[in-house]
Amino acid sequence: MASNILDRLAVCSWSLQPATPQALIADLNAIGIPRAQIALDPIRAGENGWGDAPQLFADAGISCVSGMMVTIGEDYTSMESIRRTGGVVPDQTWEGNWANFQINSDVAASMGLKLVTIHAGFLPEDESDPDFARLMDRVTEIADLFSDKGIDLAFETGQETAETLVAFLQQLGRPKVGVNFDPANMILYQKGDPIDSLKTLAPFLKQCHLKDARGTEVSGAWGDEVVVGTGEVDWKAFFAVLEERNDAGYLCFEREFGAQRVADIKAGAQFVRELTDSA
Repeated sequence: MASNILDRLAVCSWSLQPATPQALIADLNAIGIPRAQIALDPIRAGENGWGDAPQLFADAGISCVSGMMVTIGEDYTSMESIRRTGGVVPDQTWEGNWANFQINSDVAASMGLKLVTIHAGFLPEDESDPDFARLMDRVTEIADLFSDKGIDLAFETGQETAETLVAFLQQLGRPKVGVNFDPANMILYQKGDPIDSLKTLAPFLKQCHLKDARGTEVSGAWGDEVVVGTGEVDWKAFFAVLEERNDAGYLCFEREFGAQRVADIKAGAQFVRELTDSA
């Protein structure tokens, strides 16, 4: 199991906050993982040399295992602000988001990517909620856009319970649409036990983020994201679920807080190596 998991480790490029593709390559080399889930929006914008990134990565031996894109106007100041502004639900940002999805789908296809992940926004539990139909229509458009180019789409988890996401995916009825499972987000958003949620969402799994967190008892507030292996995620159980279902998706380290992210991801990678070596 150890070698299989280690071959599937990658790093989320945005976690390293690279100003240039060369900076990203240097950080990945320092971490010792030559694979990345790549943020597509800088490549789409083409600033600071990002337009040349695909060739630079190839020359440096860096594999891009999947893509990610953000939506316009996302405000993570609080849970309430991201509920209002996140994903493709808000009408005021949909036109711009749709334009970006179309360009990013071309970028992803030109890079040979087979998976792109997004935050769709908060999924309403009540199907009679007007946001439910709006989100279903827009996600269908996005899914078909990527599917036509041979690319799967995956939703980041955490902003709703696993059961709510399963119900949405079943109604969507697009087998090329699934889940990018983030165990820490289940803790941060207080949306259920990470391992139980992973088991529930396993049939829809496309990729995982390796991120850890400690919860809070304050309702409506986030907990703390921490270095992988130092939080509340039961990583032994996490990897056991993946092994049981013979999952072959990539496992991408994500670090969204802290001032020493290269060191933090290196520490997380070492934890995973030691854990899997002992399994």
